[in-house]
Amino acid sequence: MIEVKNVTKKFGSFAAVKDLSLTVDDGSIYGLVGYNGAGKTTLLKMIAGVYKPDEGETLINGRNTFTDAAVRLNMFYVPDEIYFEPFSSIEKMAKLYAGYYPSFSFDTLDSLCGVFELDKKARLNSFSKGMQRQAEMILGMSAHPDVLLLDESFDGLDPQKRNVMNRMLIDYVAEKNCSVIISSHNLHEVSDICDRMALINGKSIALDCSVDDIGADRCKFRLVFDRDMTASDFDGFDIRKIKVDGKMVTLSVKGDPDETERRLRAMNPVLAERFPLTIEEVFLEEMEEKEYDFKEIFG
Repeated sequence: MIEVKNVTKKFGSFAAVKDLSLTVDDGSIYGLVGYNGAGKTTLLKMIAGVYKPDEGETLINGRNTFTDAAVRLNMFYVPDEIYFEPFSSIEKMAKLYAGYYPSFSFDTLDSLCGVFELDKKARLNSFSKGMQRQAEMILGMSAHPDVLLLDESFDGLDPQKRNVMNRMLIDYVAEKNCSVIISSHNLHEVSDICDRMALINGKSIALDCSVDDIGADRCKFRLVFDRDMTASDFDGFDIRKIKVDGKMVTLSVKGDPDETERRLRAMNPVLAERFPLTIEEVFLEEMEEKEYDFKEIFG
């Protein structure tokens, strides 16, 4: 189990992560989604023991990942910026990792190189970005870790290789009962593989729930009235987003959808339509809106 407890990490006066907490259970694939610069990489580096939190702590099965070196022997971190030894190959990197990870398996390495059709003797600096990510994933899976941290690891993969990666991760988690965190700025890259997802926004977790439950407590409604309406007419609802155009109202509401619909129909609309929200719509509503005056910027 991965536990992040009230961690804060600053670089000078800049807080990259602030008072953030989350839990990832064994046998779970956890998606961490957020825009570039939201703090995803900083968080993963704290969990990996690369950074020490200024406040709070990161734990694997109750052991501190920064102070306890032994716990990192069962954890593999695939960074966004991948580094290999100069002139190295998958085979040479495997020998390096095998000296560090006690459970490293060369049989697994050979099998996965076959699956991804990568030459383990070829120089890694001749590989494309996507191929290098595949190579690092192969090395990581061959280490048989209990915790796998993947930072933008689907970036640069074509759809076919991404599908192979998805199936490999799902099978590995089912077999080893390990914990996986996948970070991405692209919601679609991770939404179909994770059983739980979180949105990191403004240096902290804005939304954290099961994929099956995302959108369960909110709905979108399209209403038509026989009178002009204003946003204030809906003050009693937990409105996430609203657009009023005379007699027509479109709104997204958080709360029990059935109860919300009953209350809206009690306002006697001429027409009331209810729609479920997609994962993307839910996450976009949780993002902070920023307004930019481009005329002022370029003026």
